Amino acid sequence: MRQKILAWMSRRFQMQAEKQIKQRDILVFLHRDGILYGVLIVLTFIAGINYANNLVLSLCFLVSALLAMSFYLAFKQLHGLKIELLSDDDVGQVNQPFILRLRLHQPKASPRFLRIEIAEQTLYIMMKDVTQDIQISLHPEARGRYILPRCRIMATYPFGLVRAWTYLYFQHQVWVAPQAVQMQRESKLSHRHQQQNLEEFHDLRNYVDGDSLQRVSWKHVARDQGWFVKRFEQEPNLQIQIIEYSKMPSAMHEVRLSMMMALVEQCEQEKRAYGMLLPKAELVVGSGIRQYQQAKKFLAQA
Repeated sequence: MRQKILAWMSRRFQMQAEKQIKQRDILVFLHRDGILYGVLIVLTFIAGINYANNLVLSLCFLVSALLAMSFYLAFKQLHGLKIELLSDDDVGQVNQPFILRLRLHQPKASPRFLRIEIAEQTLYIMMKDVTQDIQISLHPEARGRYILPRCRIMATYPFGLVRAWTYLYFQHQVWVAPQAVQMQRESKLSHRHQQQNLEEFHDLRNYVDGDSLQRVSWKHVARDQGWFVKRFEQEPNLQIQIIEYSKMPSAMHEVRLSMMMALVEQCEQEKRAYGMLLPKAELVVGSGIRQYQQAKKFLAQA
Protein backbone atom coordinates (compact mmCIF):
# COMPACT_ATOMS: atom_id res chain seq x y z
CA MET A 1 0.00 0.00 0.00
CA ARG A 2 2.82 2.36 0.88
CA GLN A 3 4.51 1.70 -2.47
CA LYS A 4 1.29 2.51 -4.32
CA ILE A 5 0.92 5.79 -2.43
CA LEU A 6 4.51 6.78 -3.19
CA ALA A 7 4.06 5.88 -6.86
CA TRP A 8 0.90 8.02 -7.02
CA MET A 9 2.67 10.95 -5.37
CA SER A 10 5.64 10.71 -7.74
CA ARG A 11 3.26 10.88 -10.71
CA ARG A 12 1.20 13.75 -9.36
CA PHE A 13 4.08 15.91 -8.10
CA GLN A 14 6.66 15.07 -10.76
CA MET A 15 8.84 17.88 -12.08
CA GLN A 16 10.68 18.07 -15.37
CA ALA A 17 12.75 21.13 -16.29
CA GLU A 18 10.27 23.55 -14.72
CA LYS A 19 6.96 23.58 -12.91
CA GLN A 20 4.41 26.17 -11.86
CA ILE A 21 2.60 25.36 -8.64
CA LYS A 22 -1.15 25.36 -9.19
CA GLN A 23 -4.12 24.78 -6.92
CA ARG A 24 -4.12 21.00 -7.38
CA ASP A 25 -0.44 20.83 -6.36
CA ILE A 26 -0.93 22.41 -2.92
CA LEU A 27 -1.87 20.53 0.23
CA VAL A 28 -3.20 22.53 3.20
CA PHE A 29 -3.86 21.38 6.76
CA LEU A 30 -3.56 22.49 10.37
CA HIS A 31 -0.05 22.80 11.76
CA ARG A 32 0.88 21.59 15.27
CA ASP A 33 -0.18 24.82 16.95
CA GLY A 34 -3.21 24.98 14.69
CA ILE A 35 -4.63 21.81 16.23
CA LEU A 36 -4.66 23.42 19.67
CA TYR A 37 -6.16 26.51 18.09
CA GLY A 38 -8.95 24.37 16.62
CA VAL A 39 -9.63 22.89 20.07
CA LEU A 40 -9.94 26.44 21.42
CA ILE A 41 -12.53 27.25 18.76
CA VAL A 42 -14.59 24.19 19.66
CA LEU A 43 -14.46 24.95 23.39
CA THR A 44 -15.48 28.59 22.96
CA PHE A 45 -18.32 27.56 20.68
CA ILE A 46 -19.64 24.99 23.18
CA ALA A 47 -19.31 27.46 26.06
CA GLY A 48 -21.11 30.17 24.11
CA ILE A 49 -23.99 27.81 23.23
CA ASN A 50 -24.36 26.35 26.74
CA TYR A 51 -24.29 29.70 28.52
CA ALA A 52 -26.00 31.65 25.75
CA ASN A 53 -23.20 34.16 25.95
CA ASN A 54 -22.96 36.30 22.84
CA LEU A 55 -19.56 37.65 23.86
CA VAL A 56 -18.05 34.16 23.97
CA LEU A 57 -19.68 33.33 20.63
CA SER A 58 -18.23 36.52 19.13
CA LEU A 59 -14.80 35.48 20.35
CA CYS A 60 -15.35 32.06 18.76
CA PHE A 61 -16.25 33.63 15.41
CA LEU A 62 -13.28 35.99 15.60
CA VAL A 63 -10.69 33.24 16.15
CA SER A 64 -12.44 31.15 13.49
CA ALA A 65 -12.05 34.02 11.02
CA LEU A 66 -8.33 34.24 11.86
CA LEU A 67 -7.96 30.52 11.19
CA ALA A 68 -9.79 30.79 7.88
CA MET A 69 -7.58 33.72 6.87
CA SER A 70 -4.50 31.66 7.80
CA PHE A 71 -5.63 28.94 5.38
CA TYR A 72 -5.88 31.47 2.56
CA LEU A 73 -2.59 33.25 3.27
CA ALA A 74 -0.62 30.01 3.61
CA PHE A 75 -2.11 28.81 0.32
CA LYS A 76 -1.14 32.07 -1.42
CA GLN A 77 2.48 31.64 -0.34
CA LEU A 78 2.82 28.72 -2.76
CA HIS A 79 0.19 29.39 -5.40
CA GLY A 80 1.61 30.76 -8.64
CA LEU A 81 5.20 30.05 -7.69
CA LYS A 82 7.28 28.80 -10.64
CA ILE A 83 10.29 26.58 -10.06
CA GLU A 84 12.99 26.06 -12.70
CA LEU A 85 15.69 23.42 -12.53
CA LEU A 86 19.03 24.80 -13.70
CA SER A 87 20.72 21.59 -14.83
CA ASP A 88 23.93 22.58 -16.56
CA ASP A 89 25.75 19.68 -14.92
CA ASP A 90 24.26 16.19 -14.89
CA VAL A 91 27.37 14.34 -13.70
CA GLY A 92 28.54 14.17 -10.09
CA GLN A 93 31.18 12.20 -8.25
CA VAL A 94 31.17 9.98 -5.18
CA ASN A 95 31.92 11.80 -1.90
CA GLN A 96 31.94 15.16 -3.63
CA PRO A 97 29.09 17.68 -3.36
CA PHE A 98 26.64 17.84 -6.23
CA ILE A 99 25.09 21.29 -6.45
CA LEU A 100 21.39 21.30 -7.26
CA ARG A 101 20.42 24.76 -8.47
CA LEU A 102 16.82 25.97 -8.51
CA ARG A 103 15.36 29.25 -9.66
CA LEU A 104 12.15 30.57 -8.12
CA HIS A 105 9.87 32.91 -10.09
CA GLN A 106 6.77 34.80 -9.00
CA PRO A 107 4.43 36.99 -11.10
CA LYS A 108 5.24 40.15 -9.13
CA ALA A 109 7.55 41.08 -6.30
CA SER A 110 5.93 40.19 -2.97
CA PRO A 111 7.25 38.65 0.26
CA ARG A 112 7.10 34.87 0.46
CA PHE A 113 8.35 32.92 3.46
CA LEU A 114 9.22 29.39 2.39
CA ARG A 115 10.86 26.36 3.94
CA ILE A 116 12.54 23.84 1.63
CA GLU A 117 13.29 20.34 2.91
CA ILE A 118 15.44 17.94 0.88
CA ALA A 119 17.83 15.13 1.85
CA GLU A 120 17.64 15.92 5.59
CA GLN A 121 18.43 19.57 4.87
CA THR A 122 16.18 22.50 5.69
CA LEU A 123 16.50 25.87 4.00
CA TYR A 124 14.55 28.93 5.08
CA ILE A 125 13.91 31.28 2.16
CA MET A 126 12.53 34.82 2.31
CA MET A 127 11.71 35.73 -1.26
CA LYS A 128 11.21 39.40 -2.07
CA ASP A 129 12.17 39.76 -5.73
CA VAL A 130 10.54 38.37 -8.84
CA THR A 131 13.37 35.86 -9.27
CA GLN A 132 15.61 34.19 -6.73
CA ASP A 133 18.22 31.44 -7.15
CA ILE A 134 18.97 28.85 -4.49
CA GLN A 135 21.65 26.18 -4.30
CA ILE A 136 21.34 22.86 -2.49
CA SER A 137 24.40 20.71 -1.82
CA LEU A 138 23.79 16.97 -2.19
CA HIS A 139 26.27 14.21 -1.39
CA PRO A 140 25.88 11.04 -3.52
CA GLU A 141 27.49 8.00 -1.93
CA ALA A 142 27.40 5.39 -4.71
CA ARG A 143 28.48 5.25 -8.33
CA GLY A 144 25.87 4.99 -11.07
CA ARG A 145 22.52 6.59 -11.62
CA TYR A 146 21.57 9.01 -8.85
CA ILE A 147 17.90 9.71 -8.20
CA LEU A 148 17.49 13.22 -6.89
CA PRO A 149 15.79 13.12 -3.49
CA ARG A 150 12.24 14.30 -3.00
CA CYS A 151 11.89 17.99 -2.21
CA ARG A 152 9.15 19.49 -0.04
CA ILE A 153 8.32 23.20 -0.10
CA MET A 154 6.25 24.40 2.84
CA ALA A 155 4.81 27.66 4.15
CA THR A 156 3.26 28.41 7.57
CA TYR A 157 2.73 32.14 7.07
CA PRO A 158 1.42 34.20 8.85
CA PHE A 159 0.67 32.73 12.31
CA GLY A 160 2.08 29.23 12.08
CA LEU A 161 -1.40 27.74 12.58
CA VAL A 162 -1.79 26.32 9.07
CA ARG A 163 0.78 24.76 6.79
CA ALA A 164 0.61 24.60 3.02
CA TRP A 165 3.06 22.34 1.22
CA THR A 166 3.85 20.66 -2.04
CA TYR A 167 6.33 18.04 -3.25
CA LEU A 168 8.79 17.97 -6.12
CA TYR A 169 9.81 14.60 -7.59
CA PHE A 170 12.63 15.47 -9.97
CA GLN A 171 12.75 13.53 -13.23
CA HIS A 172 16.17 14.91 -14.19
CA GLN A 173 18.73 12.14 -14.63
CA VAL A 174 22.04 12.48 -12.81
CA TRP A 175 25.03 10.13 -13.07
CA VAL A 176 27.67 9.74 -10.40
CA ALA A 177 31.26 8.92 -11.33
CA PRO A 178 33.50 6.81 -9.06
CA GLN A 179 35.83 8.33 -6.53
CA ALA A 180 39.42 8.60 -7.71
CA VAL A 181 42.05 6.52 -5.94
CA GLN A 182 45.65 7.52 -5.43
CA MET A 183 48.01 6.04 -8.02
CA GLN A 184 51.75 6.30 -8.41
CA ARG A 185 52.95 7.15 -11.88
CA GLU A 186 55.44 4.96 -13.67
CA SER A 187 58.13 7.65 -13.65
CA LYS A 188 60.93 5.40 -14.97
CA LEU A 189 58.93 4.30 -18.00
CA SER A 190 57.86 7.85 -18.71
CA HIS A 191 61.44 9.08 -18.44
CA ARG A 192 62.67 6.39 -20.86
CA HIS A 193 60.04 7.35 -23.43
CA GLN A 194 60.98 10.99 -23.11
CA GLN A 195 64.68 10.23 -23.65
CA GLN A 196 63.83 8.12 -26.67
CA ASN A 197 61.65 10.80 -28.19
CA LEU A 198 64.17 13.56 -27.58
CA GLU A 199 66.65 11.82 -29.88
CA GLU A 200 64.46 12.41 -32.97
CA PHE A 201 64.64 16.13 -33.71
CA HIS A 202 61.89 17.47 -35.99
CA ASP A 203 61.99 21.27 -36.34
CA LEU A 204 61.89 24.61 -34.52
CA ARG A 205 58.95 26.76 -33.54
CA ASN A 206 58.61 30.21 -31.97
CA TYR A 207 58.94 30.44 -28.22
CA VAL A 208 55.68 30.88 -26.26
CA ASP A 209 55.41 31.97 -22.66
CA GLY A 210 55.26 28.89 -20.48
CA ASP A 211 57.50 26.69 -22.65
CA SER A 212 60.23 24.77 -20.86
CA LEU A 213 63.62 26.49 -20.98
CA GLN A 214 65.25 23.08 -21.56
CA ARG A 215 63.71 23.03 -25.04
CA VAL A 216 64.99 26.50 -26.01
CA SER A 217 67.53 26.61 -28.85
CA TRP A 218 70.23 28.60 -27.07
CA LYS A 219 72.43 28.68 -30.17
CA HIS A 220 69.90 30.89 -31.92
CA VAL A 221 69.51 33.06 -28.83
CA ALA A 222 73.30 33.52 -28.61
CA ARG A 223 73.43 34.56 -32.27
CA ASP A 224 70.60 37.05 -31.64
CA GLN A 225 68.44 35.22 -34.18
CA GLY A 226 65.41 35.05 -31.87
CA TRP A 227 63.87 32.64 -29.40
CA PHE A 228 62.97 29.22 -30.73
CA VAL A 229 61.87 25.94 -29.14
CA LYS A 230 63.01 22.53 -30.36
CA ARG A 231 60.28 20.14 -31.43
CA PHE A 232 60.74 16.40 -31.71
CA GLU A 233 58.97 13.99 -33.99
CA GLN A 234 57.24 12.01 -31.26
CA GLU A 235 56.55 14.98 -28.96
CA PRO A 236 52.77 15.18 -29.62
CA ASN A 237 52.40 11.59 -28.40
CA LEU A 238 53.68 12.66 -24.98
CA GLN A 239 50.55 14.79 -24.66
CA ILE A 240 48.11 11.94 -25.38
CA GLN A 241 47.19 9.11 -23.06
CA ILE A 242 44.82 6.21 -23.68
CA ILE A 243 43.29 4.94 -20.44
CA GLU A 244 42.39 1.27 -20.88
CA TYR A 245 40.14 -0.69 -18.56
CA SER A 246 41.95 -3.97 -19.28
CA LYS A 247 45.30 -2.57 -18.14
CA MET A 248 44.19 -1.45 -14.69
CA PRO A 249 46.10 -3.44 -12.00
CA SER A 250 43.07 -4.83 -10.18
CA ALA A 251 40.56 -7.64 -10.56
CA MET A 252 37.67 -5.69 -8.99
CA HIS A 253 35.42 -3.75 -11.34
CA GLU A 254 34.82 -0.76 -9.06
CA VAL A 255 38.52 -0.44 -8.20
CA ARG A 256 39.43 -0.40 -11.90
CA LEU A 257 36.93 2.38 -12.55
CA SER A 258 38.32 4.36 -9.61
CA MET A 259 41.84 3.98 -11.01
CA MET A 260 40.68 5.20 -14.40
CA MET A 261 39.04 8.17 -12.71
CA ALA A 262 42.36 8.99 -11.05
CA LEU A 263 44.14 8.91 -14.41
CA VAL A 264 41.48 11.16 -15.93
CA GLU A 265 41.97 13.73 -13.19
CA GLN A 266 45.73 13.46 -13.62
CA CYS A 267 45.44 14.20 -17.34
CA GLU A 268 43.20 17.16 -16.60
CA GLN A 269 45.69 18.61 -14.15
CA GLU A 270 48.53 18.22 -16.65
CA LYS A 271 46.42 19.60 -19.54
CA ARG A 272 46.96 16.48 -21.62
CA ALA A 273 44.59 14.99 -24.17
CA TYR A 274 43.29 11.52 -23.35
CA GLY A 275 40.88 8.84 -24.43
CA MET A 276 39.32 5.81 -22.71
CA LEU A 277 38.69 2.20 -23.62
CA LEU A 278 35.96 0.49 -21.60
CA PRO A 279 34.53 -3.01 -22.10
CA LYS A 280 31.41 -1.67 -23.85
CA ALA A 281 32.30 1.92 -24.68
CA GLU A 282 35.08 4.05 -26.11
CA LEU A 283 35.80 7.71 -25.54
CA VAL A 284 37.69 9.38 -28.36
CA VAL A 285 40.76 11.45 -27.59
CA GLY A 286 40.05 14.97 -26.43
CA SER A 287 40.66 17.52 -23.71
CA GLY A 288 38.88 20.27 -21.85
CA ILE A 289 35.85 20.47 -19.58
CA ARG A 290 33.54 18.74 -22.07
CA GLN A 291 35.92 15.80 -22.36
CA TYR A 292 36.17 15.63 -18.57
CA GLN A 293 32.38 15.53 -18.17
CA GLN A 294 32.08 12.83 -20.84
CA ALA A 295 34.77 10.75 -19.15
CA LYS A 296 33.00 10.95 -15.81
CA LYS A 297 29.71 9.98 -17.43
CA PHE A 298 31.28 6.99 -19.18
CA LEU A 299 32.74 5.76 -15.88
CA ALA A 300 29.44 6.33 -14.09
CA GLN A 301 27.56 4.24 -16.66
CA ALA A 302 30.15 1.46 -16.95
